[in-house]
Amino acid sequence: MKSTLRLSDNVVQNMGIGKLHKDDNSSVINSMDFNKDGSLLITASDDESIHLYNIDTGELQKTLNSKKYGVDLIKFTHNNNSIICASKNSWDESLRYLSLHDNKYLKYFKGHRNKVVSISMSPINDMFLSGSLDDTIRMWDLRTNVCQGLLRRNGRPAVSFDPQGIIFATAVSVNTIKLYDLRNYDKGPFSSFSIDYPIPVEWTSMKFTADGKYILLSTKNNVIFLIDSFTGEVKQRYTSFKNDNGSVIESSFSPDAQYVLSGSEDGTVHVWKTLTGEEVAVWGGHTSTVGRVQWNPRSMMAATACSNLAFWIPNDSVL
Repeated sequence: MKSTLRLSDNVVQNMGIGKLHKDDNSSVINSMDFNKDGSLLITASDDESIHLYNIDTGELQKTLNSKKYGVDLIKFTHNNNSIICASKNSWDESLRYLSLHDNKYLKYFKGHRNKVVSISMSPINDMFLSGSLDDTIRMWDLRTNVCQGLLRRNGRPAVSFDPQGIIFATAVSVNTIKLYDLRNYDKGPFSSFSIDYPIPVEWTSMKFTADGKYILLSTKNNVIFLIDSFTGEVKQRYTSFKNDNGSVIESSFSPDAQYVLSGSEDGTVHVWKTLTGEEVAVWGGHTSTVGRVQWNPRSMMAATACSNLAFWIPNDSVL
């Protein structure tokens, strides 16, 4: 299922669905995450199920259920047998640390007073960030359920660690991005950018390139931003996808950061050259809004999801 050769326009244009999982979920897949080496994919669905996939075979490996809390914003920890996730129901705002081995909760992280909409796991240790509609961003450590830090920010937040795990970024209201040093975040941001755009946008996710030079910012609007993480300059806007209804649509860098991938409300998947913004490919194969997309971090394959899950791989003839 995985290929590790170099991506090119020709390869991207000739990628197709190598495996389509149509019957695993009865509702929309709301989040997914590859583990660090790209050998596993975990998905969470609005039908309150969790699915674990083996990427080498393309097959479903395990199914778990979270009927009491629902499940959203699922993320691998540094252990392939455990994940963190948010609740999906309307009465519980806790985050949970779950063992995939025996489907038992290892810890609950309580403190948010409204829906959690963003989670970022540190790339270097057991810390993670959460952003909530209660206008707070919280810092946590898997080893204790006591909150390690708190920032108050207005509006829907998106949060992300940089690749070194020393800096974290927050996207908050009024088109603003703020960067903090984790070691002295309480002194305030060391850098703050305002994104030049004619209307206020609602941020839904943010991701750094592997070298930390750029940040990809998804919104509830029909626009995705690429910004320089050092200057805040908008380097590119991607707009040739459909998001007319304020959907949460994920975007993702390819492992080499040469391409950006995004879903769309019309069931298509769009691929652009990162720096030029040229649309290289539009993939078809889904029947409804593609809200979740991710490139595999270590190989030439991608996963995209509506209620169906598709694994995209290159056509053998172009390799």
